[in-house]
Amino acid sequence: MLYAATNIPYPGWLNPADNTWQLVSATLVGLMSLPGLAVLYGGLVRKKWIVNTMLMCFAGFALTLVVWMLWGYNMAFGVFSHFGSDGSFWSGFVGHFAPLTSAFSEQGQAVSGANTLIPFHFPTATLAYFQFVFAAITPLLFLGGLVGRLKFKAWLLIVPMWITMIYCINACLLWGGGFFAQKGAVDFSGGYVIHLSAGIAAFVGAAIVGPRRWQDRENAFPSNLMMVAIGIGIIWLGWNGFNGGDPFYAGADAAAAVLNTNVATAVGLLTWMFLDMFLSKQKKATFLGALNGILCGLVSITPSAGWVNGLGAMAVGFIATIVVWFAWNYLSKVKPFSKVDDAMGVIYTHGFAGLIGGLLVGILADPKMIEYGVPGKIYDAAGSFSVGGWFYNGHSFHQLWEQTIAAAWIIGYTAVGTTIIFYIVKALVGLREDDETLAIGDIAIHDEEAFPEPTFGEPVLTPSHTHSDNK
Repeated sequence: MLYAATNIPYPGWLNPADNTWQLVSATLVGLMSLPGLAVLYGGLVRKKWIVNTMLMCFAGFALTLVVWMLWGYNMAFGVFSHFGSDGSFWSGFVGHFAPLTSAFSEQGQAVSGANTLIPFHFPTATLAYFQFVFAAITPLLFLGGLVGRLKFKAWLLIVPMWITMIYCINACLLWGGGFFAQKGAVDFSGGYVIHLSAGIAAFVGAAIVGPRRWQDRENAFPSNLMMVAIGIGIIWLGWNGFNGGDPFYAGADAAAAVLNTNVATAVGLLTWMFLDMFLSKQKKATFLGALNGILCGLVSITPSAGWVNGLGAMAVGFIATIVVWFAWNYLSKVKPFSKVDDAMGVIYTHGFAGLIGGLLVGILADPKMIEYGVPGKIYDAAGSFSVGGWFYNGHSFHQLWEQTIAAAWIIGYTAVGTTIIFYIVKALVGLREDDETLAIGDIAIHDEEAFPEPTFGEPVLTPSHTHSDNK
């Protein structure tokens, strides 16, 4: 009995509420990938590509987790490798190439290069899993630009290479306390690290792989809008964990981030819907248009969810959706966009929306939205952390400048790195399925199809109770 009375379930530094919220948030984000994106993309592609698209989502998720455990997490959030002098770009470029597999690594108190204000109140396993689901969804997002022609074997090489060479470095520079973080650039939950980079990767990858078959592009009707609705619904509500988990504490800013995420998304949906009703050629509201508006709102608020107030969140969703709507309808007809077959329009709903959202941090971030406070009666006293944009910060362009420089890096580095990766994979296994396989789809690649026709069992043309065998 004495042993039972003195044994404690967790260490003193662990806060059960914070730990629980981070694990729940991570699970919500994981659901955005599986089954969220899998059924969203599966419903958007033609019937013959459903199995291939869903399996790529599941395989990409699994590959990312293995990479994350063996070296990815420490590259992004571990101790810096210090390839240069302190304060230089190369000093805060990337963490050590090391695994996260020991008992101490998983159960010890979480720390990271960005953890400079207050300590984390949960173990490394919690932080590692939370950050993993963010890493995993990124290649699945840019998969949307490549569906319907990418070779499955190529995807199995692209994902681990891209996570290692692109994602981990971008995450370290902005989230892991790296160079851009030290300079003052911020990205609340991945507008740059995830969505802008995914948009660029989708566009560059689609340009290199080449377009889908003409027949597939001309007949690119969704296979199942009901599955699309389920997928986007899971993604919308899963985003509560995406943005609500990034303060890392179950506090006031987490709640504000969740509310701002949803109001920006609502505004995005309504904005796109009304633009379709009044400015499009058809003058009709469409579900696929509403889907794009939802994505614009979700993606654009992601860089600033806990740093803008409610009015700012509405403005972010409104402005980003207008920009993306015009880009989708008009810029897509201009080179080079008209020459690249980005199947799901990832460059628009993720690339453009992420960029606009990230830049709007430098304009609309409200310094009274406190992410981290200090002990005492005044939560926003000296020592608290918030972000001030141009509108609230004496019309200073400093934050906007830092956001712009970070965006330029994400665009340039991701474009060049993705190009190198795709050409390496092309030399190793090729990038496109052959024409005969592309004409057939799932059956040729996986020997499966989403909705197989009955070929055995009870006769399909005669009711079983009248069949001659039923005597």
